[in-house]
Amino acid sequence: MGRGIGVELVGRDEDVAFVCDFVESAAIDGGALLLSGDTGVGKTALLDAAARHAESSGVRVVRAIGAQFEAELSFAGLNHVLHPLLDGLGELPPLQREALSVTLGLESGTPPERLVVSNAVVGLLRGAAATHPLIVIVDDLPWLDRASALVLASAVRCLTGTHVGFLAALRTEAESFFDRAGLPCYELKPLDDASAAELLATRFPAMVPKIRDRLVADAQGNPLALLELPVALRDASPARDRISDVLPLTERLQDMFASRIRDLPDSTRSLLILAVLDGTGDLKTLDAASVGEAGLDDLAAAERARVVTIDEARARVTFRHPLIRSAVIALSTSDARRRAHRVLADCVSTKDLRSWHLSEAAVSPDEQVASLVEEVALDHLARGDAVRAVAAMSRAAELSPATADQGRRWAQAAYIGATVLGDLSNAQRALADIRLLDPDHQGSLAAALAGGYHLLNGDGDVDTAHRLLVGAIEMVPDGAEPSNELLVEAVYNLLEVCFFGGRADLWAPFRRAIARLEPHTPRFLELLSKTIPDPARDAVSALETLDAAIADLDRESHPTRIVRTAVATAYIDRLPRCRAALWRVVNDGRGGGAVTMEIQALALLGFDYYLTGQWEPLTAMMDEAVELCETHSYGLLRWPSRAVQALHAGARGDATSAREITDEMIQWAVPRRAVAVHTYALHARALDAIGRGDFDSAFRYASAISPPGTIASHIPHAMWLVLDLVEAAIRTGRNADATAHVAAAQATGLPAISSRLALITTGAAATATPDDEDAIEIFQQALDVPDADQWPFDLARVELLFGERLRRARSTAKSRHMLSRAQQDFQRLGAQPWAHRAGNELRATGVTVSNPALDGAASLTPQEREIALLAAEGLTNKEIGERLFLSHRTVSTHLYRIFPKLGITARAALRDALNATSTDV
Repeated sequence: MGRGIGVELVGRDEDVAFVCDFVESAAIDGGALLLSGDTGVGKTALLDAAARHAESSGVRVVRAIGAQFEAELSFAGLNHVLHPLLDGLGELPPLQREALSVTLGLESGTPPERLVVSNAVVGLLRGAAATHPLIVIVDDLPWLDRASALVLASAVRCLTGTHVGFLAALRTEAESFFDRAGLPCYELKPLDDASAAELLATRFPAMVPKIRDRLVADAQGNPLALLELPVALRDASPARDRISDVLPLTERLQDMFASRIRDLPDSTRSLLILAVLDGTGDLKTLDAASVGEAGLDDLAAAERARVVTIDEARARVTFRHPLIRSAVIALSTSDARRRAHRVLADCVSTKDLRSWHLSEAAVSPDEQVASLVEEVALDHLARGDAVRAVAAMSRAAELSPATADQGRRWAQAAYIGATVLGDLSNAQRALADIRLLDPDHQGSLAAALAGGYHLLNGDGDVDTAHRLLVGAIEMVPDGAEPSNELLVEAVYNLLEVCFFGGRADLWAPFRRAIARLEPHTPRFLELLSKTIPDPARDAVSALETLDAAIADLDRESHPTRIVRTAVATAYIDRLPRCRAALWRVVNDGRGGGAVTMEIQALALLGFDYYLTGQWEPLTAMMDEAVELCETHSYGLLRWPSRAVQALHAGARGDATSAREITDEMIQWAVPRRAVAVHTYALHARALDAIGRGDFDSAFRYASAISPPGTIASHIPHAMWLVLDLVEAAIRTGRNADATAHVAAAQATGLPAISSRLALITTGAAATATPDDEDAIEIFQQALDVPDADQWPFDLARVELLFGERLRRARSTAKSRHMLSRAQQDFQRLGAQPWAHRAGNELRATGVTVSNPALDGAASLTPQEREIALLAAEGLTNKEIGERLFLSHRTVSTHLYRIFPKLGITARAALRDALNATSTDV
C-alpha cells in the first residue's frame, strides 16, 4: 500500500517518505524520532500519515496528545500514553509492576524511583510489541506534564532492538521538560510558494488568483493558515479581486479561531469549555459533565465549524489545534469556567483532579477546598514533585479563610520552595508577606520553620535561627500528634542549626524535642539523633538500625529521605553504601528536580570520594556544588563542599589553595558562631600542616577541635582527627598528650563504629607506643583491620608511619617494603607531599629513589601482581578473592590501584600489559 495512504499531503512527499521510513525501521529495530516545526506547519498531519502507514503495514499504533490544562497534573500524560497497553501490566516483573501501578494511581504505595518507572514503561512497551510491532505517537509533546516527560525521555532512549517506535511532535524552540538531547530530530519546514499555491488551489478551487496570491504571501508557507484563513474570509466571493489589510499572521489566526467559536450556539460553547478543562478528550466524561446543560449532539456544530473532530469508535473528541482550546478559554466568562470546573469536580475520580477543579471553581476562601488542595500538595511532595507541591500549597493558602491557616500554608510553600527547589529569595519575600498578613502569629511553627531555614541557610545566623525554632517548637501543645509533619520538620531543622552551631549547649532543646516525639519518632530523626550530635558515644547503639535504613535506599526514590539517611551515615563511614542513591538525587536535580537535595548529595559524595581515594572527579563535583550554592544564594550549604576542596588541596600539597579556602571559611564562620564550619577549616589546615612537616601548627589546629585526652562531645569531626593530633603530638615531643588522646579514643569506643575509625585509632595507638616491638605489633593490627583498604589515604598514612617505625627499629627490609607501599599509594592518589616524605624515608634505608612513581609491573606488589595475573586469566573478583582468601571488595580495590600502574583502564588490557612488561624485562 502507498505511504500516507488515503490522504495526499501537498508538497510533503519527502517528509512523508522520511517518517514512513522511520516507521518501517522502528518496526524492525525500534527507535525514536522527534518532529519539530512552527505552529500549524503540518506536524499533526505528518503524524497522521505515519499512523496510516503503520496501520497499513500491520504495526500497532498508540496515540496521545499533550494537553495544556493537564500540564500541571503529574503523570497525566503517561496515563494517556500507556492506557491502551495496561492489559500487559500483569506480565511485568513485580517491582516494575508495582512501580508503574503506583505511578499511574492504580495502586497506593511508596513513590517509586524514576529509573524503575522508566524501566517498567520500556518493559510494558516491549511486551505490547511481542506479537506485533508498536509505534507510540505523541502530539504536542511540550504540553506533557513534567513527571511524564522525564520518565518518557528516559524510556525512549532504550527502544533500540525492541520493535517499538516513538514518534512525537513539538513546536520549534518550545520549552518542555522532555529531554531531547541525543534524540534524532526532523524539522518540518514551511511549504514553498508553489506548494502553498497548489494546496489552496486543491482545497479552494473557486478562489480567485489575486486572493490566493495574497494568502500565499501572508501564510508564509504555513499549511494551517492556508487552510483556515479562507474559512475566516467567508464573505470573499470568486468575483472579489482583493482583500483588505489584516493583522499579522499569528494574531489573525487567533482572531479567526475566536470568530468561529463566537458563532457557535451557547450550548456548544459550554461543551467546548468542559472539553478544554477536562483535557482528556473522553466523551464519557464530557457526557456525564454536561447532564442538564447540553447534550453531546451539540458538538456537531463545533465539528462542522472545524473546531473539533469526533472519533466515535474511540469515544474521543480532539481539538483541531491547541490555539482553538486557548481561544475557547479566552472567550469564556469566569462564571462559565467556574461552573464547568464545579461539574467536572463531580465527574473525576482522582484527588488531584478533583482538588484542581474545586480550587478553580472557588469564588471565595473555602477551608474545605483549601484542606483538600493542601493534602494534594503534600502528596506531590511525597512523590518527589516539589514544583507542583509549592504551586498547590500556594493555592491552598489563597483559599484559606483564616489568617492563621493562610500564614501557615504560605510558610509551608516558602519552606518547600527553599528546601527542595533552592528558592531562598522567594522564601524571604513570602516571610515578609506573612508578617504583614498575620503579625500575631509570627511565632507559629510553620513561619518559624521557614524563617529559621532562611536565617540559617541564607544568612548563616545560627543563634537567631536556634531561638526562633526552639521557641516555636516548645509552644506546640504537649498533646500534639507526634506524626505532625511540621513539628518533625522543625525538629530536623533544629538539628541542622545545632550541628552547624557546634556547641554542646545548643543541643538540650533538641533532646527535649526528640523526647516529645517518642515513642513515634520518625526513623530518620532517631538515627540522626544518634549519629550527628555525639556519634563518638551514641552511634554504636544505632548501627543496626542504620544499616537496615541504608539497605532500604535501593527502593527509595524520595530525594529528601535519601539525603537524610546519608547524612546519618557521614561521620560513621557508611557513605560508600549510599553512593548509588545519592547519585540518583544528583541526577534528579540536574534534570530539574530537587536542587537543594542535589547540593547536599554532591557534598556527601565529595566526602565519600575523598575518603575512599577517588580524587580525580572531586574537583568537578565540588565546583558544581559550589556553583549551585552561589546561583541559589545558599551561604551555608557551600561550606561542606568547600571543606572537601580544602582537604583535597591540603592532601595534594596545594598549600596556597588550602589556605585561601580555609581563610574564607573562618572569616565567614567566626562572626556567625558557626563552629562546625570553623572546624572544617581547622581540619584542612591540620592536614595541610602535617603534609608540609609543620607539626607544631598541626597540633594547634587539631587541639583546637578536640583537646588532647578528650574526644570532644557534640563535635563529630573530633573523631576524624585522632591520628592527626597523635602524630603531631609525637613529632613535637608531646608524648603524654598523644598517649592520653589514644586512651580517650579507645575508651570512647571509636574502633567499634567503623573500619576507618578502627584503622586510624589503632594506627594512632601504634604511633604513640614507645616500645618498638609493641608498636610494630599494633601497626600490624591496624593493617589487618577488615576493609582497611577501602580508605586508601588513611591506610597509606598508617603504612608510612609503620615504615618509619620499622626503619628506626632497624628492620630495614620490612621498612623498605612498607614505605614502598605507602609511596605508591600516595603517588596514585596524587598526594605529593606524602609521596615525597615516603621517598625520603626510602632513601634513608639505602634505596635509590629517582622518581617517586614506580612505573609498570615493577611497581606492583607481589599480591597485586598475583591478582593481576588471575584477573588477566578471566577470573572474577569473587573467584580471585576465594583463591587468595580476600574479600571481593579488597580485590576490587587492588585492581583500582593496579590499572594506573600498568597504564590501562580496562580489565581486558591486563594480559597485554603484563606480557609487555615481561618482554621489556
